[in-house]
Amino acid sequence: MSNDKSTQLALIITQFEHELLEVWLSGLMTRMIRRDKNAEAELRQQATRFLPLLVRALERGATTDIEGAAWDDTRHMLTEISQARVRQGFSSIETASFIFALKEPLFAYLRTALADNPIQLVEETTTTSALFDRLGLFTIEVYQKAREQVILRQQQELLELSTPVVQLWDGVLALPLIGTLDSARTQVVMENLLQKIVDTGASIAIIDITGVPTVDTLVAQHLLKTIAAARLMGADCIISGIRPQIAQTIVHLGVNLEDVVTKATLADAFVVALKRTGSTITHPHNAR
Repeated sequence: MSNDKSTQLALIITQFEHELLEVWLSGLMTRMIRRDKNAEAELRQQATRFLPLLVRALERGATTDIEGAAWDDTRHMLTEISQARVRQGFSSIETASFIFALKEPLFAYLRTALADNPIQLVEETTTTSALFDRLGLFTIEVYQKAREQVILRQQQELLELSTPVVQLWDGVLALPLIGTLDSARTQVVMENLLQKIVDTGASIAIIDITGVPTVDTLVAQHLLKTIAAARLMGADCIISGIRPQIAQTIVHLGVNLEDVVTKATLADAFVVALKRTGSTITHPHNAR
């Protein structure tokens, strides 16, 4: 798109800005799934801001290459809108409709303004369509990246919530595991456990796998890595929750747990931990 054509489109938008804004907003409102006064007011404010930015980029002789410096402000605004709509729960299609809903009204005004010049009308319509397609795809790309970041953050938060480290006694920690251990979760498990060892100065960590459905070679390796990391921080580990079927699996896999204390229940492991730390518990019935 040449500078003249860019300027021509900018003139048309400037000349019919108010009418174009209202037609555009009307189309946007009909596409909104969740409508309320706040959402409509925000949409009007965004649309009102966008048109002058679009005109400014076109007046600078911008082409359909929206990666150029002339489009910096426009891209920045569309990035803000797309990221905000991820947080607000909009879909990518709803987000992109902010741009795509402007195409038809623009085409209508182009047909009116260039009715006497059909060749230029075809050229303007084609280049305008390409421009808005790229702007719309840009909003989808930003939306998807922002959505992926939200999902990754939520996954990380869930991992942290699913690997709590509890202080059972002075010098004794417990890490109850529920679900499957994969590489990502093992990393979180180790980080949480090591940080708790540093914070509390614990010398014993009980890793309870009662809630781990199966133990395969990979899970066993992850357990051994966690135990090794804890030992480097000065804490010994006890594994509890070894059910008969898991014990058979570990033996079958040939996993070496000879130097690791294992117990059937968390309670049994706790007793061992207390003995190692020199602590005792007085039963209430024996208390004087």
